[in-house]
Amino acid sequence: MGKNNVQVHGEESVQNVGPSNIKIVYQRFGDPTLPPVFLIMGAGAQMINWPEGFCLELAGRGLHPIRFDNRDAGLSTHFFDAPVPDFPAIQSGDFSTVTYTLSDMAADTVGLMDMLGYDSVHLVGASMGGMIAQTIAIEFPHRVRSLTSIMSTTGNNSVGQPDYSVLANLGSPPYHDRQAYISWQIKSRKAIGSPKYPLDEKATAQIAGLAWDRDHDPLGMLRQAVAVIKSGDRTEQLRSVEIPTLIIHGENDKMIDVSGGRATAAAIPNAELVTFEGMGHDLPKQLWSEFAIRIVNLIYRVESLK
Repeated sequence: MGKNNVQVHGEESVQNVGPSNIKIVYQRFGDPTLPPVFLIMGAGAQMINWPEGFCLELAGRGLHPIRFDNRDAGLSTHFFDAPVPDFPAIQSGDFSTVTYTLSDMAADTVGLMDMLGYDSVHLVGASMGGMIAQTIAIEFPHRVRSLTSIMSTTGNNSVGQPDYSVLANLGSPPYHDRQAYISWQIKSRKAIGSPKYPLDEKATAQIAGLAWDRDHDPLGMLRQAVAVIKSGDRTEQLRSVEIPTLIIHGENDKMIDVSGGRATAAAIPNAELVTFEGMGHDLPKQLWSEFAIRIVNLIYRVESLK
């Protein structure tokens, strides 16, 4: 049991999910009779990167959050036999080494809904997860009750670009050594995290170690990243989205500039935009309650109209 005696269910898995027939590992929080909320994580991140404390905030406020590992992350299916992405070729428009797109990842998520018996759910996506959630809202609108897109963007290259100088200093994650990987994760989260909210290094090291133990596929994140590139700009399709939408973004995001969140809010009719001063590309513990309250308010506004 967790916060306010909210039940934390164990990790579960389902096979043959969606058109790609993959395995997905997931975890539920709280009462399954409450409104379901699918939490979709970003590139290279696992479901455990949704902080358990944040999941308990949502569950404690009357929701039923479900976090899961995307394809090529954590304990869900990895595409080990896929070609190694050729970045220079991809950037010049040759997508022959790109195995899948955000549409495939969207279909995975809808497939998980099918497996768990949901006609529709509320979606909360972070970073690439926000892009997947947007894609579901575009391609499967009847399956989405509400959309919350956090620290994400539209796919238009003129907005939401990273601060490449920060990324260049980080280098690639060391996938050969557990302790080096944990140290790199702390360094990277300090670099792209929230300047107003100091990093909890102990908690970060704990999650990074658990992530290593669950999965450290060096090409998984790369396959996901090139899926984003191939999927392109969603701006025009987002203009047709009629789903109640909340956009959350940090004003100091070095990974996806706040212009990406603003562009997403501008594209989706009647979307609510909330930006946070001093927030970077992470989910600071100090803001969990604020995030949860805004998400809960959106969801219960939608649920009351059903």
